[in-house]
Amino acid sequence: MTQTTEKLADRTRGTDAGPEVRESAAAPAKKRDAFFDNVKYLAIVLVAIGHAWEPLRDGSRLVSALYIVVYSFHMPAFIIISGYFSRSFDFGPGRVRRLLTGIAVPYIVFEVTYSLFRRWAADDPSMQITLLDPWYLTWFLLALFVWRMTVPIWRQVRWPLPLALVIAALATTSPDIGDDLDLQRVLQFLPFFVLGLVMKPEHFQLVRRKEVRILAVPVFVCAVGFAYWAVVRMNMAWFFHRNSAQEMGAPWWVGVLMSFALFGCSLVLTACFFAWVPGRRTWFTALGAGTLCGYLLHGFLAQSAGIWGWYGKGVPDGPAGAVLVTVLAAAAVTLLCTAPVRRVFRFALEPEMAWAFRKRD
Repeated sequence: MTQTTEKLADRTRGTDAGPEVRESAAAPAKKRDAFFDNVKYLAIVLVAIGHAWEPLRDGSRLVSALYIVVYSFHMPAFIIISGYFSRSFDFGPGRVRRLLTGIAVPYIVFEVTYSLFRRWAADDPSMQITLLDPWYLTWFLLALFVWRMTVPIWRQVRWPLPLALVIAALATTSPDIGDDLDLQRVLQFLPFFVLGLVMKPEHFQLVRRKEVRILAVPVFVCAVGFAYWAVVRMNMAWFFHRNSAQEMGAPWWVGVLMSFALFGCSLVLTACFFAWVPGRRTWFTALGAGTLCGYLLHGFLAQSAGIWGWYGKGVPDGPAGAVLVTVLAAAAVTLLCTAPVRRVFRFALEPEMAWAFRKRD
């Protein structure tokens, strides 16, 4: 699979949740950290489960509550890890090439493919192919591209995280931002990426202590209980971070308060999630290298289920149906993260594209 020392160094260091930056050809290969691969795999499983639960929310208050809890931390966890592995990004030739081949090209390929799939599967000729308005899952690739381009700026700022929080809060007060480039999500999720940039290995060790793992149990129980109470009283769109406060029928100042409150809640639950992730190698550790593949491909299954009405064909009502859907979603995304699937789709997710770049001196 690995053909050069440069590629090996790159892949052993990076994260597919946020495609990694490339080290120099002379850099020695670094051993992958099992903890981060475990985080990526478990987070992508939660992403797939969350999408599988979406059609079940109207029929179950408990599913809706669990959905809220999962959505409050699964993408923040991905984004924090992506920021952490973007710390060394600069505009060196190797890193720029990896930015283009590992993020920009997959974004273009899957944005076009998703749009064509929607037009065909849903018989929706109004579905336009545009690279300026990401549809469904591709928003994350576009956001990651923008965030990574700003890394050198955050390195020069004295208080990067507070500044990012202010930017996110201001975005919630700005309905005129519009849908181009999905800027609301880019800006509202920005603090998590910046947090990853400023984190150090010892910060992850801090949340993985035994006492934190124990404390995480009542925290999650309380979170589920609060979500169960709030599900009929609160607009769940806040957790998607894609609209301004005014677009959700709230005054602008509520957006500021919610921005800080949701960041705090997401950070606590993400820390609890990190505390539970094993640091040793497990049967699923190797799957952490294929999370980008699982992330992008499982979207076709999720969309197909909604378009073709799979939930009304053989899925039992009540808790049994929710459990069945959960297991199937976890199994499907696990399969999509495996090495054989990655090899099949490497042309779109990890293209070499040597022909497109100048030769290095």
